Amino acid sequence: MIFRQVYDHTSSTYTYIMASGHGREGLIIDPVKELADTYLTIIEQLDLKLVRAIDTHTHADHVTALGDLREQTGCQTYMGKYSKADCVSVYVDEDEIIDADGIKLRAIYTPGHTNESFSFLIEDGGPTMVFTGDVLLIRGSGRTDFQGGDPHKSYDSIVNKLFTLNDETLVYPAHDYKGWTASSIGEEKRFNTRLAGKSEAEYVDIMNKLNLPDPKLMDEAIPANLACGNIRQAS
Repeated sequence: MIFRQVYDHTSSTYTYIMASGHGREGLIIDPVKELADTYLTIIEQLDLKLVRAIDTHTHADHVTALGDLREQTGCQTYMGKYSKADCVSVYVDEDEIIDADGIKLRAIYTPGHTNESFSFLIEDGGPTMVFTGDVLLIRGSGRTDFQGGDPHKSYDSIVNKLFTLNDETLVYPAHDYKGWTASSIGEEKRFNTRLAGKSEAEYVDIMNKLNLPDPKLMDEAIPANLACGNIRQAS
């Protein structure tokens, strides 16, 4: 299996490129518009054909590269069924499988950060991996104060869905702000200070008191991402 993790320093976003082998079809998760050429270079150098491009949710801190990648490669774009983006090729529902030449991702509806957030699980052909978007972060969780976010739904998604996965499942979020690159379900159950040993009420209280500023690019990013990164269309 080919697996590459690419970091955008401006938004602290992780993008993931995967394929079952060289010369094979591949997929990308949570691509950033400014790094589209970087992804295409990696894909070319690894002799891959990009066929699936996925966003875990409508991001507020960067503009997606879904549209650019579809235009340049002919790939299909994917988001969860509750997304309001009008240029997505395929909207996936709970437990649907996205297959790219043997790399199979199972969609898991995990609202809370936004009301349309999905996570994606790989269970076959190697280590179990879950791509959690912004719902579950490494030693943290995504804010719940805009885009239909809800701390109760966030708790439910994490504790009653993601935390039921095997403890050895590797966790790959869409963001990290401290330089961590991966975690595991077992680690987050034990060491995530917002969740470990916390009741739902305690978690909700923590999330409601975060008092975070809005993402700097939110006013630009959200409308652009509803158009798959087409800023001109969004404006």
